[in-house]
Amino acid sequence: MNATLALMGNPNSGKTTLFNNLTGARQHVGNYPGITVEKREGRLKIEELDITVVDLPGTYSLTAYTQDELVARNFLIENNPDAVVTVLDATNLERSLYLVLQILELGTPVIVVLNMMDEVRRKGVSIDTTRLSALLGTPILEMVARTGEGREALLKEARKAMLEQRPARTELRISYGHDLDETLDAMQELIDSSNFLDGRYPSRWLGLKYLENDAEVLALGQSKPDVHARLREMTATLADHCRKTLNTEPESLIADYRYGFISGLLKDGVVTRPTTQARFDLTDKLDTVLTNRLAGPLLMFAIIYLMFELTFTLGEVPMGWVESFFGWLSEKASATLPEGLLSSLIVSGIIDGVGGVLGFTPLILIMFFFLSFLEDSGYMARMAYMLDRVFRIFGLHGCSVMPFIISGGIPGGCAVPGVMAARTLRSPKEKIATVLTAPFLSCGAKVPVFLLLAAAFFPGSGASALFWITLGGWVMALLSARILRSTVIKGEATPFVMELPPYRMPTLKGMCLHTWERVWQYIKKAGTVILAISILLWAAMTFPGPSEEQTARFEDQRATTQAMAWDSDEALEEALTGIDNAEAQEALRTSLAGMIGTALEPVSKPAGFDWRTNIALLGGFAAKEVIVSSLGTAYSLGEVDPEESVGLSEKLRSDPAWNVWVAVSLIAFVLLYAPCFVTVAVIGREIGWKWAAFSVGFNTVLAYGVSVTIYQVGMKL
Repeated sequence: MNATLALMGNPNSGKTTLFNNLTGARQHVGNYPGITVEKREGRLKIEELDITVVDLPGTYSLTAYTQDELVARNFLIENNPDAVVTVLDATNLERSLYLVLQILELGTPVIVVLNMMDEVRRKGVSIDTTRLSALLGTPILEMVARTGEGREALLKEARKAMLEQRPARTELRISYGHDLDETLDAMQELIDSSNFLDGRYPSRWLGLKYLENDAEVLALGQSKPDVHARLREMTATLADHCRKTLNTEPESLIADYRYGFISGLLKDGVVTRPTTQARFDLTDKLDTVLTNRLAGPLLMFAIIYLMFELTFTLGEVPMGWVESFFGWLSEKASATLPEGLLSSLIVSGIIDGVGGVLGFTPLILIMFFFLSFLEDSGYMARMAYMLDRVFRIFGLHGCSVMPFIISGGIPGGCAVPGVMAARTLRSPKEKIATVLTAPFLSCGAKVPVFLLLAAAFFPGSGASALFWITLGGWVMALLSARILRSTVIKGEATPFVMELPPYRMPTLKGMCLHTWERVWQYIKKAGTVILAISILLWAAMTFPGPSEEQTARFEDQRATTQAMAWDSDEALEEALTGIDNAEAQEALRTSLAGMIGTALEPVSKPAGFDWRTNIALLGGFAAKEVIVSSLGTAYSLGEVDPEESVGLSEKLRSDPAWNVWVAVSLIAFVLLYAPCFVTVAVIGREIGWKWAAFSVGFNTVLAYGVSVTIYQVGMKL
């Protein structure tokens, strides 16, 4: 028997930890159809039930201010899951119950899980779940999601809810005072009598949504203009009355009465606190240091730098193993396959192209592991809090910090979810500025390029190089935001309010699941998108190839060389190898990609880029990882004896066209130029295609100007 279980909860409530605990590795991550909101599903088996577990976006309410809230609400209404589990932070019960009340007002049966009960007990607080369950009329369970405590009780309750006949919708009815209740009753009568919106929604709930000016419901209501107009008239009359008599809006009154209802619940013997409770708990004590105005930022930079050092120290050996494996694979393929196009495709197009990207998997894995620790422990939110003061100087909002961090503020992120995370910004101007500048950070796709160039030109200083590259991305993002907010995106700043979750020790299982999820996306991308682009670029770097006249000229050179007198066979072999390399370079230059790269050289030369680098950068418009695979293919096609090949870093270091300033210039260009096409598509969907096109042009022009400046100044030093 198939069933659906929906998980809901506030951000930082432990909902995703519970999701991982229930589903393990049996997870799938995608997007809801037509909406750029992450969709996480997993599988769970309870006796005869085969259950799909849906991890809905974290939300504080069901009022559709953001897409996340809208997705969560619509899933409850339209998908009608067999069981709904709402995960609450038991240490902050008053705030957490606000979401539960809204779900119960919607009439959806729900199982409430009080998570983090270990922290509640440690503070000496007791919660009478039996009494709370009776007052709310819904099951209340205690749990510690990170350790699995309470899991079996939850599975038992979920199975019971799925197998028993679902009760009819019985909405929780809260009194909102005489004035609002009277209007709500009139609205309910009108909605019921007119079968408004075909009875898909509870009538009193619809009335509440009109009083809250819910944009989604108001848009739906316009399908019945007469009823919609009367409901809007009732809303306007009540709002005018509230302003005159109470100097407030109906939305504020509704929120006040809900919190009052919650306060009454918790005072009715539900929560008992010790008479003498410590002034500061562990979170408060840690925050006095970690968020201190002076010590906090210094510690933050130290933590990030330490993460880089550990990443390179721990990843050096396994990265060598992966590189050696692909080197061995390349040699075996070259020795096994006969010379020709098939051998070139397999060795240069696939193994050297994709292998160049996968070679950095150990470093990516370690970096993601540390990143998961920072996220799950609650420290990432502190970073946002500390950076808010800085962001306001540059015309951004404190809520812009998380999109920046997710995009690669700590290397290894991705601009796609980073751009989507900007939905939390209520100001359209601040949202646009955040979306346009978030791609300047060091996303996971750019990191392999930086690691390659750091290994080639800053050996032994990879951690320092990546730290300064990361800092450079932050500086350029903030400066660009200040420029944009002072010119094309002018507007007033909005205040910043953010919840700081308590510090928690992440579980090893949770961190491993989060790490593997991200690493698998990286590997899958290398095996699909990067593979496809690598093959296309190989074809572009192979065809049409040199003319018959050019081939004949090299054959004549070989014949002339062999006819000459040589001191030894080694000297002759060296001379012939030089001719073969020259022919390979000529073949690459006369290919379609080579011709395009050569045509762009007059433009790229001031930044220090030759035609082969141009080929890689063009591929980078599709996906930044392709830059590494393209360079791997270009330099592989330019050598004739793969069995004697060295790593790509060594090839770049020994190439006369490269030096430290070329590398620094390229790092700056890759960091800043146009986002990958997936990010551009998401930008278009989030803030409009005009801004998506602007991001491609603005970022590329800025990147070019910075790179030219770096190269020209550097070469003169």
